[in-house]
Amino acid sequence: MRILLAEDDEQLNQTLTIQLELEGFTVDPCFDGEEACFYGEQNIYDIILLDRMLPGMEGSQVVSSLRKKGITTPIILLTALGAISDRVTGLDAGADDYLVKPFAIEELLARIRCITRRPSGMNNDDILPVADIKWHTRECRLTGPEGSCTLSKREAALLETFLRRKNQTLSRNLLLLKVWGPDSDVEDGNLDNYIHFLRRRLKGVGSHLNIKTIRGIGYCLEDKHTP
Repeated sequence: MRILLAEDDEQLNQTLTIQLELEGFTVDPCFDGEEACFYGEQNIYDIILLDRMLPGMEGSQVVSSLRKKGITTPIILLTALGAISDRVTGLDAGADDYLVKPFAIEELLARIRCITRRPSGMNNDDILPVADIKWHTRECRLTGPEGSCTLSKREAALLETFLRRKNQTLSRNLLLLKVWGPDSDVEDGNLDNYIHFLRRRLKGVGSHLNIKTIRGIGYCLEDKHTP
């Protein structure tokens, strides 16, 4: 799961980034409102953590701007402004939740789990079942009808992107941004290599899932046994 963390306090930004990455998240940190708006508009994040008092552009303005541009990514505002009017302003702008500083990392993680709640068919927050496989998010382990295997960090990020968007055609640009991040200078051919790796992984565990090439656009994860 990829998180955008917009917090201008460098020490807090670094601390939260480390704590979230220890929990298995991929974190892109930024430090001002305009930067948060730019990254948020890429529409590649599973959740945005947004400080209310950001330089350049205030947090609730960032929320409002993203919502006006059709970005529906869940947003949690992080702020020292705890008055009811401040909370109402942030929520009315389009934020999904509001966490007052100082807060414990355990509470932030609980808010993230709540706001990105998996579908009811999931066994728990660490297992994502799709078709004939189960993806163990914390262990980066894939299990299927004929066995299991552990994936690298890049493979894991790419696979989870497909699993959460099964039967959707995903553009090459979206996959590159989602897996390598907006600031990466990764070569386009790297994506093809990782698609090849994932196809082998799925076949190796005996899955019916297949990553189909959509010529000129990108790729789509589909179940070959679905009529």
